[in-house]
Amino acid sequence: MPTAYVNQISTAVPALDCHDMFIEYAPELIEERGKMLLFKRMAERAHINHRWSAVEDPAGFYGLNPSAVDTETRMIEYEDKAPKLAQKAVEGLNLGDAAEEITHLVLVTCTGFYSPGIDYDLIKNCGISPNVDRTQIGFMGCFAGITGLKTANNIVRANPSAKVLLVSVELCSVHLQKPKSLESMLSFLIFGDGCAAAIISAEATGLELDSFKQVMVPETRDLITWRIGNAGFDMVLSGKVPGQLGKALNAENLKLILGGRTPADIDLWAIHPGGRTILDAVENALELEPEALAVSRHVLQNYGNMSSATVLFVLAEMMKQAAEGGPTGLGSAMAFGPGLTAETMLFRL
Repeated sequence: MPTAYVNQISTAVPALDCHDMFIEYAPELIEERGKMLLFKRMAERAHINHRWSAVEDPAGFYGLNPSAVDTETRMIEYEDKAPKLAQKAVEGLNLGDAAEEITHLVLVTCTGFYSPGIDYDLIKNCGISPNVDRTQIGFMGCFAGITGLKTANNIVRANPSAKVLLVSVELCSVHLQKPKSLESMLSFLIFGDGCAAAIISAEATGLELDSFKQVMVPETRDLITWRIGNAGFDMVLSGKVPGQLGKALNAENLKLILGGRTPADIDLWAIHPGGRTILDAVENALELEPEALAVSRHVLQNYGNMSSATVLFVLAEMMKQAAEGGPTGLGSAMAFGPGLTAETMLFRL
């Protein structure tokens, strides 16, 4: 059975760096002084310097009551901005005439929907054959970037001549609402917009895909949820998530995830930077040295949490560093999302 490789990854973000803007704007949404002070402390400890937003005029779009913006208005914004960002990422692959060789298009997104969708727009605008086999992975949350890689891996293993274009695009910023709790304050502080596009094929160049395992943490169903409301999509991100992830990365689950290996056998860690406390929990649970998660922390610092696209940003940075003579070897990727679910992958670079 053939082996699948991620031949290249291109990433793209919108033009507007919204992080500092949001930190100045957010206190106006918080009525209680105690919560406002807590938010400021959280912002200082988030280890995020930049997040990017496709909403070009956030103050004008949201005003002082973002919860008054209905879901239809948000989806109109998504339909306008998301395909443009996706096209920017695909164009970064510099496919040229090779775009016609793409046999499968896998689209991952959980922050918006319309039909015909982004896949249709990419075919129209990027030189992809209208006969391409299309799959959309929707509403799975932050771990879906690895789900997309798993889907591409299965396609290539079943069809060695396949050339898969994977596109993960998320516009988290279109769902800003007035904070309802400390958890919602945290989610608005860390999420941003971004897109990653990747080519996966049997051509033995780039990052080799090895195996995939999914772990669902018992009795954590309500710790991360993502529901469609009248005023956008409602996110719940409990402060209990880091502690539960730490417990879930026990010896039994690690044996499954790492194929019988120990953390000491892993050279590269591509951990979804869902937030500073998520990375801290993984680092502590696996007893890793601080530099082991340097790439994940770099992505968090410069982009925030872009939901499903984020782990692909981490892998893209690792591939870039490897091409420049940086670290290579056996890697483990992990991403976490609703469930509480951990989607994991072994790879070689």
